[in-house]
Amino acid sequence: MKKLYLLRHARTLEKTGDQKDIDRELNSIGLQNSTRMGINFNNKKEEFDIIITSPAMRAKTTASLIAEQIAYNTSKIHVNEEIYEASIRSLLKVVNQLKDEWDSVLIVGHNPSVTYLAEYLTREEIGDMTTCGVVKIEFKINFWIEVSEGLGRLAGYEY
Repeated sequence: MKKLYLLRHARTLEKTGDQKDIDRELNSIGLQNSTRMGINFNNKKEEFDIIITSPAMRAKTTASLIAEQIAYNTSKIHVNEEIYEASIRSLLKVVNQLKDEWDSVLIVGHNPSVTYLAEYLTREEIGDMTTCGVVKIEFKINFWIEVSEGLGRLAGYEY
């Protein structure tokens, strides 16, 4: 069985002046919620073979704060350029290319693509995932390349 966790980055500061969107940082609530989500994962004994994040500062910070709470080596967080401003198709491609030895994967990305992908994979209506919200999707498969529409079971949605 494979477990995919799709997490929307935590709450951010508003974009200022000539600041690039990719450089936006978490606000105080986002920092707190990322830490709380990590504590939540730790309390539930959730472990990840890999944490993959968008290159956006807000996503990388969310991933790092969560990793710290679950004793995951932050230097092993993988930054994937394709997650930033991803379509469902490109985000699904990221999932399909995961290494098969990984059974539990956390991807930290952005809306609307994380919500759309979760709905596509589970055929469940999730709505607009909140910041720092995470869906857990389970697949009865051996290979990530098999992941496709409706194949996943929505095992949880938390925020």
